[in-house]
Parts: sequence; C-alpha cells; structure tokens
Amino acid sequence: MTVSGWNLDSDQMCPQRLVLEHVTSRWGVLALIALEERSHRFSELRRALGRVSEKMLTQTLQTLERDGLVHRDAKPVIPPRVDYSLTDLGREAAEQVRALAAWTERRMDDVHKARAAYDEARS
Repeated sequence: MTVSGWNLDSDQMCPQRLVLEHVTSRWGVLALIALEERSHRFSELRRALGRVSEKMLTQTLQTLERDGLVHRDAKPVIPPRVDYSLTDLGREAAEQVRALAAWTERRMDDVHKARAAYDEARS
C-alpha cells in the first residue's frame, strides 16, 4: 500500500522509509543532535552518546555517512585522528530531529496523562 509516496507495506522498503529509519534510529538521533553542536572525534562522540557500543556507533556513523548526512575526516597522523561532522544535508536533518525532540519534551506531560488514562481504562 502506498500513501503520499510512502510504501506502507512492511515487506518492501521504499527509499524514504529506509532513510527515515536511519535518521530516527536510537543512535542516529543522538549522533545527529551531538554533531549539530560541533564536530567530534569517535571517542568523544561515544562518550557524549552514553551507552552505545563501539560497533553500534561505527555502524550508525557509516550508515549516516553513506546517506550523505555525516562527513568522516581521517587525518594521516599518528595516532590516527578521525573527526565526524555534519554535511549540509545532515545539518538539515539534525534540525528536523531536534524539532521533534523539542516537541517531545514540551508534550511529555500530555503523553504521561494519556498513558495513565489508557492504563486505567485497561485495568
């Protein structure tokens, strides 16, 4: 089923849906928000994000880099230095993600009330 250009069939991924999953994944959201502030080295970014494994952060950054949202700058020095920053496209995505995060923060009381009402109705 397709609605407004979006394939809603879970068996097939439309390109927009795949990018949306990358941008809104748990670590994708946090990486975009952190990189919106400034560029980070891998270890700095890992500390900023919290409990992310090295493997998961590497996969997330590679996916975002492939989508054109993150720039990886590997400097040929010893020890190796790799900096991550947002591309213009990534900065635009980060703004959208930050807006959603701000909405979530503003509306959290309403979400808690809705959950309580739902749970009470189910009891």
